Amino acid sequence: MDDMLVAYVAGTQVRSPEHILDLGCGLGSVLLMLAWRFPNAHLVGIEAQPEHVALACRNVLLNGCTSRATILHGDLRGSLHQVIEHGPYDLITATPPYFDPLTTTVCSDPQRAAAQWELRGGIAEYAMAASRVLAHDGCFVTCSAAAPRGRSERAFAEAGLHPTWHCDILPGPDKPPFLSLWIATRHPAPLENRTPIVLRKADGERTTEHIQVREWFGIPCSTR
Repeated sequence: MDDMLVAYVAGTQVRSPEHILDLGCGLGSVLLMLAWRFPNAHLVGIEAQPEHVALACRNVLLNGCTSRATILHGDLRGSLHQVIEHGPYDLITATPPYFDPLTTTVCSDPQRAAAQWELRGGIAEYAMAASRVLAHDGCFVTCSAAAPRGRSERAFAEAGLHPTWHCDILPGPDKPPFLSLWIATRHPAPLENRTPIVLRKADGERTTEHIQVREWFGIPCSTR
């Protein structure tokens, strides 16, 4: 859900970007969702895991986006010289890992572990990378763990960014939020706190909000 939700926020809250960057693009899911949403944009994804780079390139090819989508093999914590050549970017997206390896059991699959657990950093490193290549009036759309509170705001501040939009995601009506969605920019502005999105009802069925997100992408969706 984190990829879909970040792409949904970027696709509904940002106006027609020309240059898009997805940090840690993985298999290219967010990149391709935004390529569908913004058919005139040029997109770049950077990914550190070579296996994922190969799969992302294949997905770009299968979706007919090779003329305007580029996948780079590199570490967003590095020099970003390849990324800078294509920038600056008026929209940057990211779905950083947000599971704490010290308090949860790390997945035995190394690719999933690197994508979901903060083995080499999380929101702070992604925000810092975004700040280096974000256009003057650009937007950074990302997600982070909902707890501890204040961590994401500190990460944005250290990167010279300012959160302007926020929404918590709850797995169910009686459960605490597990994910937060954010938009940050270079310019201070009042923070817009949206009503949290609850994904499932008490009986396990998808909520209306959850269904609307999926249907916005054209995904047929039952309540289950």
